[in-house]
Amino acid sequence: MNYRLGHWSRSRSLAFVVALYAVAITAALVVAAAVSDPYGDLIFGYAASVVVLYVVSQIVGNGSTFDAWWSVLPPVIAFWFVFTLDDTSDVRRWLVALCALAWGVRLTANWAIGWPGLNHEDWRYVKLYADAPMPRWLTSFTSVHLFPMIVVTLGSLPIVTAASIPGRSLNVFDVLAVVFALTGTALEHFADVDLRRFNRTKQPGDVLDFGLWSRSRHPNYLGEMLWWWGLFFFALAADPGSWWTGIGALAMTVMFLTASIPFAEKRSMERRPGWSEYCERTPLLIPRLRSR
Repeated sequence: MNYRLGHWSRSRSLAFVVALYAVAITAALVVAAAVSDPYGDLIFGYAASVVVLYVVSQIVGNGSTFDAWWSVLPPVIAFWFVFTLDDTSDVRRWLVALCALAWGVRLTANWAIGWPGLNHEDWRYVKLYADAPMPRWLTSFTSVHLFPMIVVTLGSLPIVTAASIPGRSLNVFDVLAVVFALTGTALEHFADVDLRRFNRTKQPGDVLDFGLWSRSRHPNYLGEMLWWWGLFFFALAADPGSWWTGIGALAMTVMFLTASIPFAEKRSMERRPGWSEYCERTPLLIPRLRSR
């Protein structure tokens, strides 16, 4: 059964998605409350929310209903731990939650500003449906929903560690965590501001080469990677033996370097005649500090 809602206005589509996420978050918290282990809260809570969003995405025929999940659930679970674990005054737990809130609100707002509505589905999903040797519903489940859930779950492990091991005083890893998290959030913000400005006036084939984009070809992805490494430093601050939680930030980094960035580079090379010249003068990821 597929009730396509592509005829809905943007405002009506956003209202639908807000209501959908209210249901998904409720499902996540109900499941988390039924689990007695903090890591189980994270894993099963995330999974419950994804099940809700996947089922609805198949009903409405649009995988982009899942787009905001990436930035909504980590702040939710971070505040869940603030208020449900012992000692709600733990400073590190609050630092994690507030950094997650700043990052999540910014990223979700940026998605909402640019989302046209249910008449639109992310071009990457459309390409996946066309290229994958599987039915659309299975491609949506594995590539659009399951894979991001696994990566974000791994990336969120430090939230659990930092929240569930209180008592260690603030230290240099907390400072690194805040610096990385807020720097990453700021990079993404200013990169997206430049991108929106570019999209308002661009002509076919134009290359975005001003602002942060004149110093790095992917400053938004760099900011996202810094954010997840910041979370990892929070875990190290709480427990130096939790080095294993770095698997999440590492998975994020590998995903961006081997999938997201090459995918974007290939598409730009095909659509933008000046892309090769832009690549010659602009680093792939780490920004050039000195202006040309």
